[in-house]
Amino acid sequence: MAGKLYGVGLGPGDPDLMTRKAHRLIASAKVVAYPTLAGADSFARSIAADAIPATAREIVMDVPMTTDRAPAQAAYDQGAVEIAMALDDGQDVVCLCEGDPFFYGSFMYLFARLSQRYEVEVVPGVTSITTCAARAGLPLAARNERLTVLPGPLPEKELRTRIEGAESVAIMKVGRHLSKIRGVIDALGFTDQAVYVERASLPDEVVCPLVNAPEKAPYFSMILLTKGADPWL
Repeated sequence: MAGKLYGVGLGPGDPDLMTRKAHRLIASAKVVAYPTLAGADSFARSIAADAIPATAREIVMDVPMTTDRAPAQAAYDQGAVEIAMALDDGQDVVCLCEGDPFFYGSFMYLFARLSQRYEVEVVPGVTSITTCAARAGLPLAARNERLTVLPGPLPEKELRTRIEGAESVAIMKVGRHLSKIRGVIDALGFTDQAVYVERASLPDEVVCPLVNAPEKAPYFSMILLTKGADPWL
């Protein structure tokens, strides 16, 4: 009988924000899979490091850092092959994913490749959006308000249109797009209502008004913008 594949959300970075189920599955894993980025240490593995058994086999998927999709797709193709071999051998595989597996999570690429052939269970995790809102002390939506989630790499014109028509906005994957995003928000007159958060829940976390944000931002950064009245009123 084939093994079962688990896509396990680890939360935003603080190991204490892993769910009990995620920790239990990792701690009992015989095979653990996770991505790395361009040969660097795996952020996903670092979150779960204390829970991974010393005897566990580790499948590492090295994803190149490039805007060309083909190399990354090839990395997930190869990762799926290695995971399938373990599953065919009757071993369960626990795949580690930062945040939530189905919310901008890399696990969705493995799910697309393997879910038709194997039993797969997705274990949700604490998302970066809810973590950033908590760390910033900023409620995002109440009653019938809408929350719009936007990726930072969107073209400037589209960002402007979507922010302009939104009530509350979470802009993810800020990174090298910070200057563009800041310019759009400033032009719309919403800078005073925007909060910048980077590396939420980690020791080097930064939370500040967007006007005080640094000139450069890491990939794990976000801008939260609320235009409505105080949701507690």
